[in-house]
Amino acid sequence: MPLPDTFARALADRFGKRFSAAEAVRAHHGHDESHFSDALPDGVVWPHSTAEVVEIVNLCREHRVPLIPFGVGSSLEGHILATHGGLSIDLSEMKQVLAIHDEDMDAVVQPGVTRKTLNAALHGSGLFFPIDPGADASLGGMASTRASGTNAVRYGTMRENVLGLEVVLADGRVIRTGGRSRKSSAGYDLTRLFVGSEGTLGIITELTVRLHPLPEAVSSATCAFPDVASAVRTVIQTIQLGVPVARIELLDALTVQAVNRYSKTTLRESPMLFFEFHGSPTGVEEQARTVQDIARDNGGQDFEWATRPEDRTRLWQARHDVLFASLNLLPGCRGISTDVCVPISRLAEAIAGTQQDIAQSGLIAPIVGHVGDGNFHVVILTTPDDPAQVHASEELGRRIVERALALDGTCTGEHGIGIGKRDFLLAEHGEGVAVMQSLKAALDPLNLMNPGKIFAVSKG
Repeated sequence: MPLPDTFARALADRFGKRFSAAEAVRAHHGHDESHFSDALPDGVVWPHSTAEVVEIVNLCREHRVPLIPFGVGSSLEGHILATHGGLSIDLSEMKQVLAIHDEDMDAVVQPGVTRKTLNAALHGSGLFFPIDPGADASLGGMASTRASGTNAVRYGTMRENVLGLEVVLADGRVIRTGGRSRKSSAGYDLTRLFVGSEGTLGIITELTVRLHPLPEAVSSATCAFPDVASAVRTVIQTIQLGVPVARIELLDALTVQAVNRYSKTTLRESPMLFFEFHGSPTGVEEQARTVQDIARDNGGQDFEWATRPEDRTRLWQARHDVLFASLNLLPGCRGISTDVCVPISRLAEAIAGTQQDIAQSGLIAPIVGHVGDGNFHVVILTTPDDPAQVHASEELGRRIVERALALDGTCTGEHGIGIGKRDFLLAEHGEGVAVMQSLKAALDPLNLMNPGKIFAVSKG
């Protein structure tokens, strides 16, 4: 339904061209990278400051209009879809890097700053921001979904790399959580509460993030294996031995085939690991030698190095483009991208079981993952107008998640809950879900902050 007339007029009067209810604008903000059907907001507004976000929140509360935060629209679980209508608040124009503290290795940014923009601003400082979920996502969105990416095995996720936040609550209050100190025991950890809350508790308007020194030496490598099990054993042994590898990515044979077609690479089309090593020249050489020995003991072959920056960039860009490469395998298909994470000791069992499920389903479903921390993804390719395929894909996704939970894992390692994983939240957290809902009700009693995400709720 359209926005209330008085509400729309108030936004138009206050924000001028920074408010729009045009169909094309709404369509852009009702579509993300997930497989879910588009759900358009009733309008879109672009604030430039925390004070303007407060104004928007107060107007939404007064008129009982749902509010959906929007970054760049790269979410994979429907986070930005306006499933209950309302106003999309596009934070992309809040894109200032407010401060860089070289000596303390942190930066203060607005939520619309993307990871690439921040790293460009850090050029020449000897520092970088390592979290790379693939898409050039906004830092506000990355914090909201507790994103991670290929570097998580060494540098952690957004949970470890957000030091503090500025948040506008549903009642219009502005709070600051955390700070610039590296540790604190002062009260509840509100920063961790909002990191991963998916816009359901408040609107992030500023972030203080941890930076890391650029490594003195970087080297990447690929290694082919006779089967996925051999590759996974290599990963497990590498982690258990304590090798401080920066990235370990698994691609099954089908994924490698898709990458070769899409990115014009010439990788051997067999299960493969992508490695990256960071540190001193001596340290990198030692790490690489150790991992190479482990890989060889597990049948690894064709260990190929990418030491030049341009070669490394090409290699990792090909990895980041896996979703699009996978979709190319079945023209006209829809890709259901699901992720799970298990303890590293259960990774082999989880992936082997997933391979069996895929074979039994008859579907095309490449496997790829940040296996250094037990996280892997399956891209299930489905023809949308084939009801049997759609049912089979839903069943396959359910089996993958249920196995991960049975192995003491989680239903999502980095994509978040959104609308796609709500049914699994109770199975994973039990009574903890009721506590989450209590927090939601306390901070957002009118249920205006991104309603329908994490928890299934009605418009009323």
